[in-house]
Amino acid sequence: MQYSSEVQNMCPLQRGPHHASSPIPVEGRWVNPKDVIAISGVSHGVGTCAPQQGAAKLTLNVKNGIIEEALIETIGCSGMTHSAAMASELITGKTILEALNTDLVCDAINVAMREIFLQYVYGRTQTAFSLDGLPIGAGLEDLGKGLRSQVGTHYGTRAKGPRYMEMAEGYITQLALDDNDEIIGYQFVNLGKMMEAIGKGVPAEQAMTEAKGQYGRFDEAVRTIDPRHE
Repeated sequence: MQYSSEVQNMCPLQRGPHHASSPIPVEGRWVNPKDVIAISGVSHGVGTCAPQQGAAKLTLNVKNGIIEEALIETIGCSGMTHSAAMASELITGKTILEALNTDLVCDAINVAMREIFLQYVYGRTQTAFSLDGLPIGAGLEDLGKGLRSQVGTHYGTRAKGPRYMEMAEGYITQLALDDNDEIIGYQFVNLGKMMEAIGKGVPAEQAMTEAKGQYGRFDEAVRTIDPRHE
C-alpha cells in the first residue's frame, strides 16, 4: 500500500471508539454483516432500461449470500424476454455481489438487480423478520396456479373510452356494460389453466370453456362487447 508524503509525515493518533456496523434484520435475526455470506432473504426489484421500453421484475431467494432461486418477469419489450432467459441461467449460484457485477444482458434486469441488492444490504427484504425466511420454490409460488405472471393490459382513448384486455384473472373475452355503456364487469379466460388442461388431453374448446370465469356484475349487463374488436 502506498501513502503520499503528506500522510507519511503525519503523527499517528488513536481513533477512539470502534463502532461496529449497524445490525440489520436477516430472516428473523439481527446480523452485523461483514461479508456477503451473512446476507439471506427473499425480495423483489423492478428496473427499466434508459428508453423505458419495458420493465423487469426480479425475485431472488438468497441463502448465505448465494442466489438459490431467481424469478424474472418482463413486460413491454420483446427483446427483454430473451434477455431474461439468459439471465435466468447466469444469476443462480452467484453471490448477490457477483450478480450485481454480472452483465444480466438487459439494462432493465441490471437495474432490477441493483435495486434488490440495496434491499438486501440495508435489511429491507420481504423476509427480514421471518425466521429462516422462505424455502427454495417460494418465487415460483408467487405465480400461482398456471404458473403465469400477474399481467394487466388496458387501453383507452378519449374518443372511444377504455378497453380492458388482460387482468390478473386472465385474458379478457367480453366486457359487461350497463345502460350507460359503463363497464360493470368482464368475462375472462385463465390461460394458464386452459393450457394445463389441454396438456392433459382435454379438447381445446372444452378447456377454454372450463377455464372461463367472470368478475363484477357481469350477469347484470345490458350488453357485452369484445374489447379487441368492438
